[in-house]
Amino acid sequence: MIDIDIARRLREAGLPWTPADGDLFVIDNAQLRDEPFMLSSMVVETGTSRSGRVVFRFNGTTEWALDSVEQHEALWIPREDQLRDALGEAFLALRRLEDGSYSVSLRAPDGATQDVPAPHAEDALAGALLIHLSRQVARSH
Repeated sequence: MIDIDIARRLREAGLPWTPADGDLFVIDNAQLRDEPFMLSSMVVETGTSRSGRVVFRFNGTTEWALDSVEQHEALWIPREDQLRDALGEAFLALRRLEDGSYSVSLRAPDGATQDVPAPHAEDALAGALLIHLSRQVARSH
């Protein structure tokens, strides 16, 4: 699982989230940020509030007896496959290095290749995605 600070940076960089079963998230406040939740129709399901916003409804099995939180109060923690999918065609390869760490090869808009190393596969993919999203923002300005 990627670090919450990295997930926050991905959100700030513009990574879109359409909540789906199996997604991990935290409620980004001091009391709950260390307790990841998974969207599941059995425990936490998506719904729509009276104002039309996406909400996550906690069913009766949840320890804290939370009723619901709006999507903007939750912080998505993308999985490895979701990070790879978000990279799209910019993703070239994920390799395990001799020292046990990982590196993602990322294609730049000019066709150049950049390697992004990290201790874990998810971290390398998240780092590559941060670079990719920042390039997209730079191109749009």
